[in-house]
Amino acid sequence: MSDFYKTIKDRAQAKYTEKMSKFLAFAVPVSTADEAKAVVKAISNEYHDARHCCWAYMIGTERNEYLSSDNGEPSGTAGKPILGQINSFGLTNVVIAVVRYFGGIKLGTSGLIVAYREAARLAIENAEILEFPLLVHERCDEDCEVGACEGGRPAIRQRLRDDARMRRRQDAGAESAH
Repeated sequence: MSDFYKTIKDRAQAKYTEKMSKFLAFAVPVSTADEAKAVVKAISNEYHDARHCCWAYMIGTERNEYLSSDNGEPSGTAGKPILGQINSFGLTNVVIAVVRYFGGIKLGTSGLIVAYREAARLAIENAEILEFPLLVHERCDEDCEVGACEGGRPAIRQRLRDDARMRRRQDAGAESAH
């Protein structure tokens, strides 16, 4: 397991065209599933005339909260390829929505998979990817200290002071003497 997690700094977008169909991809940093769903809803509303708005998100430093939608495309041809790109780049706290304007030529299952995957990849490549350290929590009985690690990135450092350690040693020594 890595000591870092990766996400994107700001909203990024890209356009991919395949056989006259246009795919507009949007990568947006988010913190919660509700926020991701709100972003998808806003993009769907903005591009209400599009045939499909397919999406995927990944949330949390452990990357264990995720969801994707094919939004009417054949099962597994849109949401999964978008989520696959999030996984390929090792990102979290991100939602990617891809809007499709049908160009009159059917792409087939494999063509849809390639198109949604490529649109998502291009949006990610247009984003600035940031790496953050994971917060480390250690068990601490007293005198916990909140600080910052190098570069001003947030971190929690918890430690016992020498006098607290000394008190425990003295208490342990007194118990063994009885």
